[in-house]
Amino acid sequence: MMSCRFAAAAIAALLAVGASARTAGAQSIQDREPAATAHGAVATADVPRSAPSSYLIGVDDVLSILFWRDKDLSVPEITVRPDGKVTLPLLNDVQAAGLSPEQLRDAVLDAARKYVEDPNPTVIVKEIKSRKVFITGQVEKPGPYPMNGSVTILQLIATAGGLRDFADGKNISVMRNQHGQQLVFAFSYQDLLKKKNLSQNIELEPGDTVVVP
Repeated sequence: MMSCRFAAAAIAALLAVGASARTAGAQSIQDREPAATAHGAVATADVPRSAPSSYLIGVDDVLSILFWRDKDLSVPEITVRPDGKVTLPLLNDVQAAGLSPEQLRDAVLDAARKYVEDPNPTVIVKEIKSRKVFITGQVEKPGPYPMNGSVTILQLIATAGGLRDFADGKNISVMRNQHGQQLVFAFSYQDLLKKKNLSQNIELEPGDTVVVP
């Protein structure tokens, strides 16, 4: 009988093929630069392609806030602090968490008008670290994992190295806090290997915790 670890490795390999195909044409976040317009201005905001349209900046996200022709105000790389703010030259603390990149750009623009004539800031999201999912219990590498795009339960298990030999794959749970209410979703790894009950392999949401007994 195939061990849980061997099965996990096989599934991880299949997932890796699909993942590489999806990402082959995508630019890496780190390599992206603000695009210039015909008038020399930069784009107002640049969100990683994997981020959903509803993305809001969160704590630990890495941003780049640049001013066209005002390098003294620019910050090539800054991390959102635990209080949700970033500190910019002259502008001091600016609230970033909970805003979209466009909203942050507008807030920086309003603040900069006190010091600069016709400022033109750009907000670039270089790295999303605020969106995380968690997996704990009998997997090879439990812990938090960044969630830069959609991820299913099976994909997270594969990312975490698969199930350990004595894991109870039939009774895996997903814990989700939704509007103050704790929800639990059941997941059977063995059923999925047998191509049964495929709908149980739901997409995870930021903050979800997968528990493998």
